[in-house]
Amino acid sequence: MPYELYYWPEIQGRGEFVRLALEEAGADYVDVARGGGKGGGVEAMLHLMDGGAAPRPPFAPPFLRDGDLLIGQTANILLFLGRRHGLAPRSEAGRLWAHQLQLTIADFVDEAHDTHHPIASSLYYEDQKREAKRRTRDFLDRRVPKYLGYFERLLERSGGGWLLGRRLSYCDLSLFQIAAGLEYAFPRAWAEAAKAHPRIAALAGRVKSRPRIAAYLASSRRIPFNEMGIFRHYPELDRS
Repeated sequence: MPYELYYWPEIQGRGEFVRLALEEAGADYVDVARGGGKGGGVEAMLHLMDGGAAPRPPFAPPFLRDGDLLIGQTANILLFLGRRHGLAPRSEAGRLWAHQLQLTIADFVDEAHDTHHPIASSLYYEDQKREAKRRTRDFLDRRVPKYLGYFERLLERSGGGWLLGRRLSYCDLSLFQIAAGLEYAFPRAWAEAAKAHPRIAALAGRVKSRPRIAAYLASSRRIPFNEMGIFRHYPELDRS
């Protein structure tokens, strides 16, 4: 049976990190909330979150169903998929290292989201524009160089072009998504960051050109970036 991925149908969001791993693995999956008919749509996702058909209901999407197994949290899903589909090291130490990097990426994602919603997710961006501008300035000046600098050093030391060495892992796919998101949200700031972190920029290019990823990016399965997701383009927040 195909995997069942549950995530909001209008945005890439955190679900995109899972989609990229499934696509690279060539795994058979159904994006449930994007489908209609019986057993599909957002209602099916909310039903599981309410515990209607899950003894261990997830708190929020994304979550993945594989038979009777229901797995929540992006990094946790990737930990599972990485081992099953060769997107993570075989050793326990290696898998934990990959998981650690993915959790660091999750922190980065949270900070990117908070540039446009620094006070509360329940408020509109327009209700917190002044605070968003201040938060974004700090994000671009201090946090982006700190995170990208860390991953740039890891790539320099890996000796193989990928974060974990000579083989691509789900962490590389996630770092590509970070680069793509920053390029969309802050094109001028990303142009500077890409020059300062050439190994990350090169990694993003290599991921983008991989056959399965390239086919996915060109397909309707890839939801375009938009101003409802994590990475949002508000020109006033970018570098002037």
